[in-house]
Amino acid sequence: MNWLAPQRPEFPERLPEEQHRGYQVELLIVFSVTLGLSGLRSLVRLLDSLLQPVPLNQQSVALNVPQARFDLLDLVAQLLSVLQLAAWGGIGLYLLWRGGIKLRMIGLDRTRIGPDALGSLGLAAVIGIPGLVFYLIAYNLGLNLQVQPSVLDETWWRTIVLILAAAGNAWAEEALVVGYLLTRFRQFGWSENKALLASSVLRGSYHLYQGFGGFIGNVVMGLVFGRVWQRTNRLWVLVLAHTLLDVAAFVGYTVLRGHVSWLP
Repeated sequence: MNWLAPQRPEFPERLPEEQHRGYQVELLIVFSVTLGLSGLRSLVRLLDSLLQPVPLNQQSVALNVPQARFDLLDLVAQLLSVLQLAAWGGIGLYLLWRGGIKLRMIGLDRTRIGPDALGSLGLAAVIGIPGLVFYLIAYNLGLNLQVQPSVLDETWWRTIVLILAAAGNAWAEEALVVGYLLTRFRQFGWSENKALLASSVLRGSYHLYQGFGGFIGNVVMGLVFGRVWQRTNRLWVLVLAHTLLDVAAFVGYTVLRGHVSWLP
Protein backbone atom coordinates (compact mmCIF):
# COMPACT_ATOMS: atom_id res chain seq x y z
CA MET A 1 0.00 0.00 0.00
CA ASN A 2 2.91 2.34 0.68
CA TRP A 3 3.82 2.12 -3.00
CA LEU A 4 0.30 3.16 -4.05
CA ALA A 5 -0.24 5.89 -1.47
CA PRO A 6 3.10 6.83 0.11
CA GLN A 7 3.31 9.42 2.83
CA ARG A 8 5.19 12.64 2.20
CA PRO A 9 8.66 12.29 3.77
CA GLU A 10 9.91 14.70 6.40
CA PHE A 11 12.63 15.96 4.04
CA PRO A 12 12.59 18.48 2.51
CA GLU A 13 10.63 20.71 4.85
CA ARG A 14 7.53 22.39 3.51
CA LEU A 15 8.18 26.00 2.51
CA PRO A 16 6.19 28.83 4.10
CA GLU A 17 3.34 30.05 1.88
CA GLU A 18 5.03 33.42 1.33
CA GLN A 19 7.98 31.68 -0.37
CA HIS A 20 5.86 29.69 -2.83
CA ARG A 21 5.48 32.48 -5.38
CA GLY A 22 9.22 32.88 -5.88
CA TYR A 23 9.77 29.16 -6.40
CA GLN A 24 6.74 28.93 -8.69
CA VAL A 25 8.31 31.62 -10.87
CA GLU A 26 11.56 29.66 -10.77
CA LEU A 27 9.75 26.54 -12.00
CA LEU A 28 8.11 28.49 -14.80
CA ILE A 29 11.44 29.92 -15.96
CA VAL A 30 13.31 26.60 -15.77
CA PHE A 31 10.74 24.65 -17.74
CA SER A 32 10.10 27.51 -20.17
CA VAL A 33 13.65 27.10 -21.46
CA THR A 34 13.92 23.32 -21.10
CA LEU A 35 11.42 20.46 -21.17
CA GLY A 36 8.25 22.50 -20.72
CA LEU A 37 8.97 24.39 -23.92
CA SER A 38 9.75 21.05 -25.59
CA GLY A 39 6.30 19.88 -24.52
CA LEU A 40 4.58 22.81 -26.19
CA ARG A 41 6.61 22.31 -29.36
CA SER A 42 5.72 18.62 -29.34
CA LEU A 43 2.02 19.49 -29.11
CA VAL A 44 2.34 21.76 -32.14
CA ARG A 45 4.14 19.00 -34.06
CA LEU A 46 1.46 16.46 -33.17
CA LEU A 47 -1.31 18.80 -34.31
CA ASP A 48 0.58 19.34 -37.55
CA SER A 49 0.85 15.58 -38.04
CA LEU A 50 -2.87 15.12 -37.36
CA LEU A 51 -3.68 17.70 -40.03
CA GLN A 52 -1.73 15.78 -42.66
CA PRO A 53 -3.81 13.83 -45.22
CA VAL A 54 -2.21 10.51 -44.22
CA PRO A 55 -2.56 8.52 -40.96
CA LEU A 56 -0.01 8.90 -38.20
CA ASN A 57 1.54 5.48 -38.85
CA GLN A 58 2.30 6.49 -42.41
CA GLN A 59 4.39 9.40 -41.16
CA SER A 60 7.80 9.20 -39.52
CA VAL A 61 9.86 11.17 -37.06
CA ALA A 62 13.60 10.87 -36.49
CA LEU A 63 15.23 11.50 -33.12
CA ASN A 64 18.95 11.73 -33.87
CA VAL A 65 19.48 13.50 -37.17
CA PRO A 66 22.45 15.06 -38.98
CA GLN A 67 22.96 18.70 -37.99
CA ALA A 68 25.61 19.72 -40.50
CA ARG A 69 26.70 18.67 -43.98
CA PHE A 70 30.35 18.15 -43.17
CA ASP A 71 31.30 15.18 -41.04
CA LEU A 72 33.41 16.92 -38.38
CA LEU A 73 31.01 19.85 -38.12
CA ASP A 74 28.17 17.40 -37.62
CA LEU A 75 30.15 15.74 -34.83
CA VAL A 76 30.68 19.10 -33.12
CA ALA A 77 26.98 19.94 -33.47
CA GLN A 78 25.97 16.59 -31.99
CA LEU A 79 28.30 17.09 -29.02
CA LEU A 80 26.91 20.58 -28.45
CA SER A 81 23.41 19.09 -28.26
CA VAL A 82 24.64 16.67 -25.60
CA LEU A 83 26.22 19.58 -23.73
CA GLN A 84 22.90 21.42 -23.80
CA LEU A 85 21.13 18.43 -22.25
CA ALA A 86 23.79 18.20 -19.55
CA ALA A 87 23.32 21.90 -18.80
CA TRP A 88 19.54 21.51 -18.59
CA GLY A 89 19.87 18.90 -15.89
CA GLY A 90 22.54 20.96 -14.19
CA ILE A 91 20.24 23.98 -13.93
CA GLY A 92 17.70 22.15 -11.80
CA LEU A 93 20.28 20.49 -9.59
CA TYR A 94 22.18 23.75 -9.09
CA LEU A 95 19.01 25.51 -7.97
CA LEU A 96 18.32 22.75 -5.46
CA TRP A 97 21.91 22.99 -4.20
CA ARG A 98 21.64 26.77 -3.83
CA GLY A 99 18.53 26.17 -1.74
CA GLY A 100 20.40 23.92 0.66
CA ILE A 101 19.50 20.53 -0.84
CA LYS A 102 22.67 18.57 -1.42
CA LEU A 103 22.79 16.16 -4.36
CA ARG A 104 23.27 13.14 -2.08
CA MET A 105 19.91 13.97 -0.53
CA ILE A 106 18.14 13.16 -3.80
CA GLY A 107 20.20 10.06 -4.56
CA LEU A 108 23.14 11.42 -6.55
CA ASP A 109 26.05 10.04 -4.56
CA ARG A 110 28.51 7.16 -4.93
CA THR A 111 27.71 5.22 -1.78
CA ARG A 112 25.57 2.55 -3.50
CA ILE A 113 27.22 2.01 -6.88
CA GLY A 114 26.57 -1.74 -7.01
CA PRO A 115 22.92 -1.70 -5.88
CA ASP A 116 22.19 1.31 -8.09
CA ALA A 117 23.63 -0.48 -11.14
CA LEU A 118 21.63 -3.65 -10.45
CA GLY A 119 18.49 -1.64 -9.79
CA SER A 120 18.90 0.22 -13.07
CA LEU A 121 19.17 -3.05 -15.00
CA GLY A 122 15.95 -4.33 -13.46
CA LEU A 123 14.12 -1.07 -14.02
CA ALA A 124 15.26 -0.88 -17.64
CA ALA A 125 13.95 -4.40 -18.25
CA VAL A 126 10.61 -3.64 -16.60
CA ILE A 127 10.10 -0.58 -18.81
CA GLY A 128 11.96 -1.52 -21.99
CA ILE A 129 10.34 -4.78 -23.05
CA PRO A 130 6.69 -3.77 -22.43
CA GLY A 131 7.49 -0.34 -23.87
CA LEU A 132 8.63 -1.82 -27.19
CA VAL A 133 5.51 -4.00 -27.36
CA PHE A 134 3.28 -1.01 -26.59
CA TYR A 135 4.97 1.08 -29.29
CA LEU A 136 4.41 -1.62 -31.90
CA ILE A 137 0.75 -1.95 -30.89
CA ALA A 138 0.20 1.82 -30.96
CA TYR A 139 1.93 2.06 -34.33
CA ASN A 140 -0.17 -0.70 -35.89
CA LEU A 141 -3.35 0.88 -34.49
CA GLY A 142 -2.45 4.16 -36.18
CA LEU A 143 -1.89 6.02 -32.90
CA ASN A 144 1.81 6.65 -33.37
CA LEU A 145 4.22 7.86 -35.98
CA GLN A 146 7.03 5.62 -37.16
CA VAL A 147 9.82 6.57 -34.74
CA GLN A 148 13.33 6.36 -36.17
CA PRO A 149 15.73 6.60 -33.20
CA SER A 150 18.64 7.50 -35.49
CA VAL A 151 19.17 8.47 -39.11
CA LEU A 152 22.78 9.52 -38.64
CA ASP A 153 25.15 8.58 -41.43
CA GLU A 154 27.48 5.65 -40.82
CA THR A 155 30.59 7.33 -39.40
CA TRP A 156 33.32 6.36 -36.98
CA TRP A 157 31.74 8.46 -34.27
CA ARG A 158 28.05 7.52 -34.70
CA THR A 159 27.85 4.93 -31.91
CA ILE A 160 29.80 7.16 -29.52
CA VAL A 161 27.48 10.09 -30.17
CA LEU A 162 24.36 7.94 -29.78
CA ILE A 163 25.58 6.68 -26.39
CA LEU A 164 26.36 10.23 -25.27
CA ALA A 165 22.96 11.42 -26.52
CA ALA A 166 21.29 8.63 -24.55
CA ALA A 167 23.14 9.65 -21.39
CA GLY A 168 22.35 13.33 -22.02
CA ASN A 169 18.64 12.67 -22.46
CA ALA A 170 18.55 10.53 -19.33
CA TRP A 171 20.43 13.08 -17.26
CA ALA A 172 18.30 16.04 -18.34
CA GLU A 173 14.95 14.29 -17.95
CA GLU A 174 15.54 12.54 -14.64
CA ALA A 175 17.33 15.50 -13.05
CA LEU A 176 14.59 17.96 -14.03
CA VAL A 177 11.33 15.99 -14.08
CA VAL A 178 12.10 13.81 -11.06
CA GLY A 179 14.91 15.12 -8.87
CA TYR A 180 14.19 18.83 -9.24
CA LEU A 181 10.43 18.96 -9.89
CA LEU A 182 9.30 16.37 -7.34
CA THR A 183 11.53 17.95 -4.69
CA ARG A 184 9.98 21.36 -5.32
CA PHE A 185 6.49 19.85 -5.16
CA ARG A 186 7.34 18.36 -1.79
CA GLN A 187 8.42 21.79 -0.63
CA PHE A 188 5.04 23.14 -1.76
CA GLY A 189 3.33 20.51 0.37
CA TRP A 190 1.86 18.51 -2.52
CA SER A 191 0.88 14.90 -1.92
CA GLU A 192 3.18 12.29 -3.43
CA ASN A 193 0.51 11.05 -5.85
CA LYS A 194 -0.47 14.53 -7.06
CA ALA A 195 3.19 15.42 -7.66
CA LEU A 196 3.83 12.11 -9.42
CA LEU A 197 0.89 12.58 -11.80
CA ALA A 198 1.96 16.13 -12.72
CA SER A 199 5.55 15.03 -13.31
CA SER A 200 4.46 12.08 -15.45
CA VAL A 201 2.14 14.17 -17.63
CA LEU A 202 4.99 16.63 -18.19
CA ARG A 203 7.24 13.73 -19.23
CA GLY A 204 4.60 12.53 -21.65
CA SER A 205 4.03 16.02 -23.08
CA TYR A 206 7.46 16.43 -24.64
CA HIS A 207 7.03 13.08 -26.40
CA LEU A 208 3.75 14.08 -28.06
CA TYR A 209 5.55 14.58 -31.38
CA GLN A 210 5.75 10.77 -31.56
CA GLY A 211 1.96 10.42 -31.38
CA PHE A 212 -0.54 9.37 -28.73
CA GLY A 213 1.37 6.15 -28.07
CA GLY A 214 4.52 8.11 -27.27
CA PHE A 215 2.58 10.29 -24.84
CA ILE A 216 0.86 7.43 -23.02
CA GLY A 217 3.96 5.25 -22.93
CA ASN A 218 6.06 8.00 -21.38
CA VAL A 219 3.36 8.93 -18.86
CA VAL A 220 3.45 5.30 -17.69
CA MET A 221 7.26 5.40 -17.61
CA GLY A 222 7.04 8.58 -15.55
CA LEU A 223 4.67 6.98 -13.07
CA VAL A 224 7.03 4.02 -12.57
CA PHE A 225 10.26 6.03 -12.49
CA GLY A 226 8.83 8.73 -10.24
CA ARG A 227 7.41 6.25 -7.76
CA VAL A 228 10.70 4.33 -7.62
CA TRP A 229 12.46 7.57 -6.71
CA GLN A 230 9.80 8.55 -4.18
CA ARG A 231 10.22 5.20 -2.43
CA THR A 232 13.99 4.70 -2.76
CA ASN A 233 15.39 8.23 -3.10
CA ARG A 234 17.99 6.94 -5.61
CA LEU A 235 18.15 9.19 -8.66
CA TRP A 236 21.17 7.39 -10.12
CA VAL A 237 19.00 4.29 -10.65
CA LEU A 238 16.68 6.30 -12.88
CA VAL A 239 19.47 8.01 -14.81
CA LEU A 240 21.28 4.74 -15.49
CA ALA A 241 18.09 2.85 -16.41
CA HIS A 242 17.00 5.63 -18.78
CA THR A 243 20.46 5.66 -20.35
CA LEU A 244 20.29 1.91 -20.95
CA LEU A 245 16.85 2.24 -22.55
CA ASP A 246 17.97 4.97 -24.91
CA VAL A 247 21.24 3.23 -25.81
CA ALA A 248 19.25 0.10 -26.68
CA ALA A 249 16.85 2.16 -28.78
CA PHE A 250 19.41 4.38 -30.54
CA VAL A 251 22.19 1.88 -31.17
CA GLY A 252 19.89 -1.12 -31.49
CA TYR A 253 17.89 0.59 -34.20
CA THR A 254 20.99 1.30 -36.31
CA VAL A 255 21.98 -2.38 -36.04
CA LEU A 256 18.54 -3.89 -36.70
CA ARG A 257 17.19 -1.42 -39.28
CA GLY A 258 16.53 -3.26 -42.53
CA HIS A 259 17.34 -6.65 -41.02
CA VAL A 260 14.15 -7.49 -39.08
CA SER A 261 10.61 -7.43 -40.46
CA TRP A 262 8.82 -6.40 -37.26
CA LEU A 263 10.66 -3.09 -36.90
CA PRO A 264 8.84 -0.28 -38.77
